[in-house]
Amino acid sequence: MKILAIDDQQLVLLPLKKKLGELGYDIKVETNALKGLEAYDSFKPDLVILDINMPGISGVEIIKQIRQDRKSETPIMVLSGNVEDEMIMNSYDLGISDYMKKPLSLNEICVRIKQLIGVPEKGEVTNQKSNVIIQQRCVGVVIPCYNEEERLLSNQFLSFIEKHSGYHLCFVNDGSKDATLDVLKKLQKGREDYITVYDCEKNGGKAEAVRLGMLHMSKYEGLDYIGFLDADLSTDFSDFDDLVSTIENNPNYKIVSGSRISRMGANIAKESARQIISLTINFIIRKILSMEFKDTQCGAKIFHKDVIELLFEEKFITKWLFDVELFMRLRKHYKIKKAKEMVCEMPLKRWVHVDGSKLSMKDSIKIVGQLANIAISYNLGWRRKSKKKKNNIESTMNKTNLGKV
Repeated sequence: MKILAIDDQQLVLLPLKKKLGELGYDIKVETNALKGLEAYDSFKPDLVILDINMPGISGVEIIKQIRQDRKSETPIMVLSGNVEDEMIMNSYDLGISDYMKKPLSLNEICVRIKQLIGVPEKGEVTNQKSNVIIQQRCVGVVIPCYNEEERLLSNQFLSFIEKHSGYHLCFVNDGSKDATLDVLKKLQKGREDYITVYDCEKNGGKAEAVRLGMLHMSKYEGLDYIGFLDADLSTDFSDFDDLVSTIENNPNYKIVSGSRISRMGANIAKESARQIISLTINFIIRKILSMEFKDTQCGAKIFHKDVIELLFEEKFITKWLFDVELFMRLRKHYKIKKAKEMVCEMPLKRWVHVDGSKLSMKDSIKIVGQLANIAISYNLGWRRKSKKKKNNIESTMNKTNLGKV
């Protein structure tokens, strides 16, 4: 029995292809809708699985091509995050067999497929259930690593990607002097579709490691959001996934930032001296940004893909305060009122200080001087750069319009 699955997000197709292959189905996957239609004609599947919202040709157009142009009655199953009643009703009117809403269990998909086309004669005979959830969005996560050979929680990272189909992890080796790179390559082996290792030969600091990783991941097609997370998992994946859900369900947000503020019901553990210094620094940061942040420095943040180039294209001027620079860049580009509407600060349920932090108490004191550097540099230099970039864009648009006339 042949199944053709078409979805522009590869991270959605990979677990589907693996599981259905294990069950004995002959499955072909395509991330390009046009190639999907070509595959339909040559592969002649017994079932087509489709996403609705795809670039270029939508899933609705593919349904029309199969039903109206090709006059085919091949069963069609839709897996989509589009939950609008009108879209669902229209799809059934066009002749689909089933409509399933993402996110959903891979087990449920398999059961529905068996109901539509039956069970293959040959295949893996197993009643083992899958714990994979097919997500409606795909996320890249950058994890900067410097001398993490002893601290890297490999099993936790592997456990997460095995259960969450929509994630791709990018570990950035920041010129580590120990065997971190070997540990990362071992972690990646056999999981190249879900794990990338970006190697920096020289140590450039966390800010540069995150910047390079974010720009690298922005080149991946099919990712909706890209964020970063500390390698020690002081913020765990459960909280990070909550940040993703928040940005996913609020189209106005371009950044959702974790916050380590203490509150009832949350496990937020800090060293007392570090906490006092943090409160002082946060007060200065709020004055510089003119934004009421509780905690800009939390190492867990998620960004809409369309602001990555704006925020990460240029190198940061400070070693530890690149988070403040990110919000300053957003504020300078979009102005303060709009920038506030684009950012959400979300309290974490858990954050624990992990021994081995690279930031010393002495370094914390130096931060005050770096904040002054940010205030001066961005109030002078960034404004000129932003204006120049805006003028270049307007000039290009005017030339384009003249050419059309």
